Amino acid sequence: MKTKQFTADELEQAATLIRQGELIAFPTETVYGLGANALNEAAVKQVYAVKGRPSDNPLIVHVSDFEMVKQYVADFPEQTEALVDTFWPGPLTLIFNVKPNAFSTTVTGGLKTVAFRMPNNAETLKLIKISGVPLVGPSANTSGKPSPTTAQHVYHDLQGKIAGIVDDGPTQIGVESTVLDLTAKDGIPVILRPGAITKERLEQVIGQVMIDQHLISEKETPKAPGMKYKHYSPDVPVWIVDGDQKVFKKAITWAKNNNQRIGLFAEEQITATFSAEVEAVFSFGEHSVEQATKLLFAGLRSLDEQAIDVIFAQAFPESELGIAYMNRLKKAANQNILKNDSIFK
Repeated sequence: MKTKQFTADELEQAATLIRQGELIAFPTETVYGLGANALNEAAVKQVYAVKGRPSDNPLIVHVSDFEMVKQYVADFPEQTEALVDTFWPGPLTLIFNVKPNAFSTTVTGGLKTVAFRMPNNAETLKLIKISGVPLVGPSANTSGKPSPTTAQHVYHDLQGKIAGIVDDGPTQIGVESTVLDLTAKDGIPVILRPGAITKERLEQVIGQVMIDQHLISEKETPKAPGMKYKHYSPDVPVWIVDGDQKVFKKAITWAKNNNQRIGLFAEEQITATFSAEVEAVFSFGEHSVEQATKLLFAGLRSLDEQAIDVIFAQAFPESELGIAYMNRLKKAANQNILKNDSIFK
């Protein structure tokens, strides 16, 4: 199969392929998604096969407007209208109880709930509307690896495996959407996966919101994507460096003493300081959690292609967007953090 790259002028072709059961990767403001007709079970099964994704992992259903969601959900929680009015289109995924048999178990992972999102990307909203069907859209990459933030990342992972990619340049946010579960019995919404829409922003609109801190083991069925203990991981082991340049220096010395070739993902001041002591660097520029988040997956992918044995990645405080950044980084690093002298002794 030849994977075609579609421009904005070729969305009709891409939509036709979706209706025919083919897979088309599409851009969003977060990461690129792997699109298939959510109502076509064979097409959805192909998504799992192409990604190498466990079939117990539910898929997010992407829609072009809220009216599309109403076809599949009978009763909406009271917070729904305010959330949709404020954050859609945007990087917020909402989990609802769905009507019986609204979607196949290949979409739901066997659950009675489905996650819906209206992405903030004009080309993808057109694609969904022209297709006339909701699209499943997990990240368009090999399962477990860093999510794709450019069409080139998608092509690298999935060329020859999918029919096409709608190319709309690099994504703006760089990590997946916030997933908010609206089905809790006590009525309090729960963030299952942090993203650019923070707990603070949500609470300004709907009041109390909880954050789920449970790390899903490999044997459990997650309620939303990206909840597994290890995820977003390059082949090269990742360690989080939580500290100043002195801690980076100790980490580098420790690795070199163990004959490891080193890659750094950090701000410019740090990469410039240690560039002569390591084999590869990826700078996200100024000390900015926004920039670090936007370039995290691109940086991990870039460093993973270098001749190195370990990646040291810079930590940020876990507040606001830093919660989403550290959530992805901790999973990429399988929770391995260097932040004091003990690890280096």
